[in-house]
Amino acid sequence: MSKKIILELKNINKNYVMKNERLEIIKDLNLQVEEGEFITILGQSGSGKTTFLNLIGMLDEATSGEIFINGKKINLKSKEIDKFRGVTIGFVFQFHYLLPEFTALENVMLPALNLNYKDKEKIKREASLILEKVGLKDRINHKPHELSGGEKQRVAIARALINKPEILLLDEPTGNLDNDTSEKIFEIFKQINQNERQTIIAVTHSKELAAISKRKLILKKGNLMEIK
Repeated sequence: MSKKIILELKNINKNYVMKNERLEIIKDLNLQVEEGEFITILGQSGSGKTTFLNLIGMLDEATSGEIFINGKKINLKSKEIDKFRGVTIGFVFQFHYLLPEFTALENVMLPALNLNYKDKEKIKREASLILEKVGLKDRINHKPHELSGGEKQRVAIARALINKPEILLLDEPTGNLDNDTSEKIFEIFKQINQNERQTIIAVTHSKELAAISKRKLILKKGNLMEIK
């Protein structure tokens, strides 16, 4: 029985024009991602990895081509695009971007509150549960300045998961952490993928993160190639 295709990119091109010169970042890229896959995208700096992630995450628009999530074509001009992004995509970046005036719990709750202000108590319970899953049960009422770098990144992971996204996108998620802390974060991603069947796509320079993924690709000259 074939698995469900959760993400499909068809003939994607992304160009930028700078000083009358056209830069081709992504060229005729095609990709299918099955539900529950854990994929890492490797590549040199400047190869277009973040551009690729931004296209999937609906933060940028392709010059040409089509992107489908669960068979639905992405249309950035849709009035519902912000809501669709909010419930479909979770982001974890290299920097945590936590709001300093809010506690860990409040930071995790914010994306859900943006979509539904009416059920604050339910969102609070869900946020507490996710923070417990990432090992921060005793830190939920701490503000970012009271947390370590690894703890801040765990809060960012919990925040990315609060709306139960179809796809979790990681952009160098441990690039700002030491090796020991990175290993703990890797284990969280591994458990989320295995236990929750969470689809994960990560762009990274980390061979250690790539090692725990099920499928490895390299972005080179604007296109993706499988790494065996």
